Amino acid sequence: MVKQVVREASKPLRDWEREDREAREIRRKYANWDFINKQPPKIRAALILYIETGDLWICSRIAGLTVDEFNELRIKANIPNVA
Repeated sequence: MVKQVVREASKPLRDWEREDREAREIRRKYANWDFINKQPPKIRAALILYIETGDLWICSRIAGLTVDEFNELRIKANIPNVA
């Protein structure tokens, strides 16, 4: 009985992890790595973190940019915004 409850409770978590993994793979696939690797260290690190996490706000803070400025950079780097 307890195992069944735990299994049912963990299903949404597994689904969420799968969705995160798929989104990360899409961002990695379409990213312009040449553009990213030519950026200054802070910007490059923030773009790579965005590819891994999809967190626009945190990555904009790391880059020292506003969210709008970082989003423009994301577009230039061809990184899709996967929701």
